[in-house]
Amino acid sequence: MKALVLSGGAGTRLRPITHTRAKQLVPVANKPVLFYGLEAIASAGIKQVGVIVGDTAAEIQAAVGDGSSFGLEVTYIRQEAPLGLAHCVLIARDYLGDDDFVMYLGDNLLQQDLASFVARFEARRARATAPRLGEELPLMPSAQILLKQVEDPQRFGVAELDPSGRVTRLVEKPTVPPSDLALVGVYLFDPHIHEAVASIAPSARGELEVTDAIQWLIDHGQVVHSEVLDGWWIDMGKLTPLLEANRLLLEGIERRVDGELDAESRLEGRVVVEAGARLVRSVVRGPAVIGTGTELVDSFVGPFSAIGPGCLISHSEIEHSVVMGSSRVVHAGRIEDSLLGYDVEVTRSARRPRATRLMVGDHCLVDLS
Repeated sequence: MKALVLSGGAGTRLRPITHTRAKQLVPVANKPVLFYGLEAIASAGIKQVGVIVGDTAAEIQAAVGDGSSFGLEVTYIRQEAPLGLAHCVLIARDYLGDDDFVMYLGDNLLQQDLASFVARFEARRARATAPRLGEELPLMPSAQILLKQVEDPQRFGVAELDPSGRVTRLVEKPTVPPSDLALVGVYLFDPHIHEAVASIAPSARGELEVTDAIQWLIDHGQVVHSEVLDGWWIDMGKLTPLLEANRLLLEGIERRVDGELDAESRLEGRVVVEAGARLVRSVVRGPAVIGTGTELVDSFVGPFSAIGPGCLISHSEIEHSVVMGSSRVVHAGRIEDSLLGYDVEVTRSARRPRATRLMVGDHCLVDLS
């Protein structure tokens, strides 16, 4: 089995961060979101991975390299324009060959164990060729999709199931949803999907939709199984889900202190202080992560915060926030529920007259106390 990881999207909903950075490399708990998917693929025993890239190809390639650091063999496949998820399968035809594959959206985070999801698909296919003693020969599944119950199914591709869990119908962003089961960004396919993506037409938004391709399989007699996700799933498209993902991942960390603390600093709870980080007269209350080479001076970092590498936090308080690398937060008061990009500077000036002075780019949000 191979994997196809989609990392070509522009990330318009996370601007301004994604004006200058691939959305798949935005860090959550101080690790790029794409890396979680690659680690899950490696844990599932898959070695060969095709990564779909677009305008941010150079940045993705620089971060992932040849995949060896994940135990993977990575091949990059260029998508010239964002023409849909099914289009990614279409352009990856030569790479995928006749292998089964998992398709994984590089900007999604989920609690599901990918290895067990893959194993159940392979077991179903094995039983279709060699059924258990006394068992009727089951139909060979051509695809398996992961679903999640959501409160707003109108925003997603939605599945309708029969009592056995087989998919009977898929609808993309329906006005009247047939169920509350949304497609999560993980799919398993056998080679039948190649005929499907080559047979469908672009949707009204000009894209080849994966829901249409899966529906084509169903309409042409192929079996599509589903599983409903019990744990959490985060679509990393906007600030609030990103902070929620950061919170969920930080819940699972274990205390580790590789950096330095002076006698007047203290750590409370599950805190990771990376090597080269230094705390001076500061308090960190976990769960929280302090990145490599970051310095905290006369500051407080509260729960569910991830401070990236090479930052300076001085005379400030930060809680439930993500601060990316090489940023400076100095005399900034208290910051909550925030996302600060790379090389950001937040200061409080003593100049007179006292005023708020901003240099803010497109698509920013500023909430002043």
